[in-house]
Parts: sequence; structure tokens; C-alpha cells
Amino acid sequence: MPPAALSIHLAIGQAYAWSVFKPPLESSLHLSGTASALPFQLAIVMLGLSASFGGTLVERNGPRWAMAVSTVCFSSGFLVAALGAATRQYWLVVLGYGFIGGIGLGIGYISPVSTLIKWFPDRPGMATGIAIMGFGGGALIAAPLSTQLLSSFGADSAGIARTFLVMGAGYAVFMTLGVLLVRLPPDGWRPPSPQTDAAPDATGQVSARNAVRTPQFWCLWVVLCMNVTAGIGILEKAAPMIGDFFAGTASPVAAAAAAGFVGLLSLANMLGRILWSSASDVLGRKNVYRGYLGVGALMYLLIAVTGNASKPLFIVCAAVILSFYGGGFATIPAYLKDLFGTYQVGAIHGRLLTAWSTAGVLGPLIVNAIADAQKSAGRSGPDLYSTSFFIMIGLLTVGFAANELVRPVHPRHHEHPSAEGASTLPAPEKGALS
Repeated sequence: MPPAALSIHLAIGQAYAWSVFKPPLESSLHLSGTASALPFQLAIVMLGLSASFGGTLVERNGPRWAMAVSTVCFSSGFLVAALGAATRQYWLVVLGYGFIGGIGLGIGYISPVSTLIKWFPDRPGMATGIAIMGFGGGALIAAPLSTQLLSSFGADSAGIARTFLVMGAGYAVFMTLGVLLVRLPPDGWRPPSPQTDAAPDATGQVSARNAVRTPQFWCLWVVLCMNVTAGIGILEKAAPMIGDFFAGTASPVAAAAAAGFVGLLSLANMLGRILWSSASDVLGRKNVYRGYLGVGALMYLLIAVTGNASKPLFIVCAAVILSFYGGGFATIPAYLKDLFGTYQVGAIHGRLLTAWSTAGVLGPLIVNAIADAQKSAGRSGPDLYSTSFFIMIGLLTVGFAANELVRPVHPRHHEHPSAEGASTLPAPEKGALS
């Protein structure tokens, strides 16, 4: 299962390397920074919406169906985007990468999560970290690959089109491995561990329909939305941001180094997903979110105060923020499992990802709109982003307060024991239990 999950998530995690395409698109199609972020923003919106509407289908049809749908949508989205770049029709790039590819992102993102929780019921934080780790690390592959392809094919519209075409075909092959590898555990399967045999899960089981009626769900929605907004604002604009931040200093950042910065943030994002989510099995979910939100706000404050005085400090603070960003994604399914049980955790997780859709618009919009306005006013360097950083501090503070309000779910929302047995697992796929 871990290789199956990684084959999907390492591919769809390419979304985090979108900032590599921003400068060539802006140059060849004469776009503003806000406009060049539109495919990424729409992809994240569609991720949350498709995960929300498709979560129940994933539970019903199983992970293999979900991974196949994700492969078709994500790969074909690249092909449509390639057509748009070749014909200089930017709306086709937005439609392909943002809309069609975004559906592939959402279905693919949730496809292995509930399955891995069922394989590792004694360590749900580690399980979800494995499942989601690849999404954070996707840019480690995509950033240098995109940079090399653009260098080989050219950074004009024709070169961008060829790059999209090659990446779409390559990811189709890579993601098919996950479709072939994925398996479901047998009904009632438990790992051979004394702890799990002696202490079965006592969490009350809550349906997706009832979960959205609880204050706990909406508190976690705010927590996820604030944490994602704060991280995605840096990630979507990472390559141009570090270039702008240190432009005019004694050590400006070249395009290749900026792509390396994107890869470094991707590594921090990926490692945060497995390390912090695994730590939550020991420290508790609420405690690790206190770190994500509280320490994350301090990192933003440090960047805002020091400006471009120290490049290593900027890089370290950004990496820590992105590790918390990734950790927040990986820990949230286990947090949901703790509160609502495993009955329909995949469907609940899908509904919660509408917070990501909202954050996918808010984060890039805040950072790009403010940076564009500051450029129009004749400002440069850290002044382009300092206002955005203070806004992110405020959002993280709101998320911290929402996390403190999370309490156990009232028993009136629990399913009757006879209902829990039905649909606890998706119907096994043919050959899935072998």
C-alpha cells in the first residue's frame, strides 16, 4: 500500500511546483502574477470540491476505482493545458490544469487515506503521513523536471506546451502503477500487535452526514483552512518570491537557485507530513496543531521583522512553515478518526477538504494581489510581501483559537452499533484481498 499511495501522490504533488511555470507563462502570454496563479488556484478549488463530492464514492467503489479516475483526469488535464499553451489560449491552460486536473487531484488525494488507516489502525498518524507524504514531495520531482524540460524545449509558449505534454504522458504511466498495486485489507483485519488486540478502537462512530453537523467538524475546518492559507501563499509563489526578496542585494537569487528553493520547500513539506503526523500518535493531535499554528506564526513574524537581512534565516523559516503546512495535512485524517471513528472517515475527510479549496484561493490571492499592488506603487524586495506575512500571522492565530475549542463529539451524534457494521469498508474489489 505505501508504494501504491506514493505513486499517486508523488504525481499529483506536481501542483506544488506550479511556481516554476509562472515566470515563463507571464513572459510568453503577458500575464500578471495574479493571473498566472489562476490555474493553480482553480486546481486547489477543484481538489476540495471533488474530494467533498467524491469522498462517498471513494468509500463505496474502493481505492482502485479512485486512483484510475485520478490518473485519467490528472494526465488529460496536462494534455489540454498543452493545447492551450501551443495555441496561446490561456483559458485552455486554466481549464485543463485547473479544472480537469484539479478533479484528478481531489480524487487521487483521498484515494489511499482511509485504506491506509484500515491497514494501520494502531498508528493512524503514521498511516496518513505515509499516504499524504508523497503529495508534499511531488515538487522534488516536478520542479527540476519542469526546469530541465523548459530549458530543453524553450520557455516560450511552444516550449511550455511540449513540457506539459511530456509531463502528462509520464505521469499517466507512473500513476498506473498505483492502480495496479492497491489492495484493501480483509474485513475486520487487525495488525498482529498486542496493543491492538487488547485495546480495540473505542471511538464512537459518526457518519459523514452527522459529522458536518457538529462544532468539532467546523473547528477543524477553520484550523485546516488557516494553516493551509498560511503555507500555500509561500508555496504557490516560492520561486519568484525568493527572487524578489533578495533582488538588489549582494547575493541575488538566480532562476536555477529559485527552482532549488522550491525543491527544498517540497522536501520540508514531505518530511513534515511523515514526521509530524507520526509524532501526533505520541503527542496527541491537538498538541501538534498548537505547534503548527503557534510556532508557524512566530516563523512568519521572524521573516517579517528581519526582511532580507539573512538568506539562510529566510530559507529556514520558510522550510519550517512548510513542514507545518505538510504536517497539518497529514495529521488531519487521524484527528478526524479520533473524533469521528473510522466508519466514514474518508467521506468526512473529503468534505473537510473544502477548507483547502477556500485556502487555495485565499493564500495565493493575498500574496499575489498585495505584491502586484506594491510593485505598482514602486516598491520592491521584502516590502512586496511584509503585509502578506502579517496577515498570515493573524490567520494562524485564528486557527490556534479554533483548535483550542475542539472537544470530544457528543454521543448523540454516534451511529447505532447495528449501523456501524454496514458500509464500514467499501465493497472489496475483485482480487483486492489477495
